[in-house]
Amino acid sequence: MLEKMIFGRYIPGDSIVHRIDARAKLIFVFLFIAIVFLANSWITYGLLILFTLFIVRLSGIRFYFIVMGLKPVLFLLIFTFLLHTFFTKEGTVLLDLGFTEIYTGGVIQGVFIAIRFFVLVVMTTILTLTTTPISITDALELLMNPLKKIKMPVHELALMMSISLRFIPTLMDETDKIMKAQMARGSDMTTGPFKERLKAVVPLLIPLFVSAFKRAEDLATAMEVRGYKGGEGRTRFRQLDWKMRDTGAIIVLLGLAVALVLLRS
Repeated sequence: MLEKMIFGRYIPGDSIVHRIDARAKLIFVFLFIAIVFLANSWITYGLLILFTLFIVRLSGIRFYFIVMGLKPVLFLLIFTFLLHTFFTKEGTVLLDLGFTEIYTGGVIQGVFIAIRFFVLVVMTTILTLTTTPISITDALELLMNPLKKIKMPVHELALMMSISLRFIPTLMDETDKIMKAQMARGSDMTTGPFKERLKAVVPLLIPLFVSAFKRAEDLATAMEVRGYKGGEGRTRFRQLDWKMRDTGAIIVLLGLAVALVLLRS
């Protein structure tokens, strides 16, 4: 059965992470993505994990809930780990399987890349869980405002990214419903040879695409009925307000970057 995807959803709350300005959270996540690549040792990766758990704690969202919601990306984590384990030939031979050899360097590199991928997914998930889609759209538009000078459709780009983000959990829910309907009719997508399971996916994709286009058409109709004509002349009901805590969040992240540089091997 398809697990619930939490990425792209919003969970109301009153934690300090919820109260941080959406622009600060976007800047925080973008900087974090760059800072993650500074880690190159067990100490630095351990520091990244502790920092990520600290942010999860501040968000008021249970870590177990986040981990269970990220089960759909577990395959990518395992695949990334195995890829580096079998194809990185560094260090000493740890295991000889006959057709290939596993090196200590490959295992370590696989663990490091898996940790890097995991903390990135958790941090971006925290962003969507603690920030409303409207706030993300407004923050993206305000951050990209300088691009208007080169005639970039900033409002449309921000709206497009926000809608795409919001459609992820919607499509996952729709996929889950279609899978249950197919299984109720006798279709088995979870057992049997890989070739047969692959064939069973085709009846799933067709109604999913039809449903996605239907939802997109409904959204376009709703926007047209409400008089949407782009970003020109539009006002915001809720104004974003940058406060001291938002600056503090960026300073804390820069402190993490300094610590990672000092602890690099």
